[in-house]
Amino acid sequence: MIIPNFKKGFLFFIIGIFTYPIINIINSLTIKGMNHLKRLPKNNVLFVSNHQTYFLDVITFNHIFCAAAWGKRKRLGIPYYLLWPFTHINYVAASTTMKSSLLSRIFTLAGAITVKRTWSDSSTEKISGLDIGDTRNISRALENNWVITFPQGTTTPFAQGRKGTAFIIKQNKPIVIPIVIKGFSEAFGKKNFKLLKWRSPLQVTFKAPLTINYDLSTEAILQQIMDAIEQSPSFNNENTSINQHG
Repeated sequence: MIIPNFKKGFLFFIIGIFTYPIINIINSLTIKGMNHLKRLPKNNVLFVSNHQTYFLDVITFNHIFCAAAWGKRKRLGIPYYLLWPFTHINYVAASTTMKSSLLSRIFTLAGAITVKRTWSDSSTEKISGLDIGDTRNISRALENNWVITFPQGTTTPFAQGRKGTAFIIKQNKPIVIPIVIKGFSEAFGKKNFKLLKWRSPLQVTFKAPLTINYDLSTEAILQQIMDAIEQSPSFNNENTSINQHG
């Protein structure tokens, strides 16, 4: 078993003990595809996911990764895995978000790779790639850890993805695991741990590693990623049609 970073492991333990009840007891977490985490290397693995809350998405992933490291394959079970957590995890977050509160600064210590936000939900600025220094930091993290990134950079569903994620993939050629999450925006506050709904179903689905042609353009790779995390326009149109005829 991988030896954890003890300072980071302590933060994982405290955060994990506090959040386990609201994720897996008060609400109902279903995990699909945990088998895809088995036998992954301990570095150069990139998880790409849709995004629904600032913190609880990542916290739930941390719970699942720690449980998987202890051999669990379908559910979290009793959280004894927090006694020896899997800490070789980083996640990408906007620097402005991670400076906005004491809570966000604590999460920075728990493994955030902060990047400059090239646009905001209220901005008309065109979406662009990552700053060169940010890509270097993400590449360094991939050398030793798993990295979680949210290609849309926003909790707005079906928002356009950013090419920076595709650039990172072309540059580092990591194993890319898509994640699709559902239910978090209904259950929790976007920027905190506030419970909006009890007994709300939460779902995390890990898909099989993507087969990527690294010679393709960043646009083509980004489209593959957005399709995999079910955030491309075709999925939005499908959901709209279901709602209209439901």
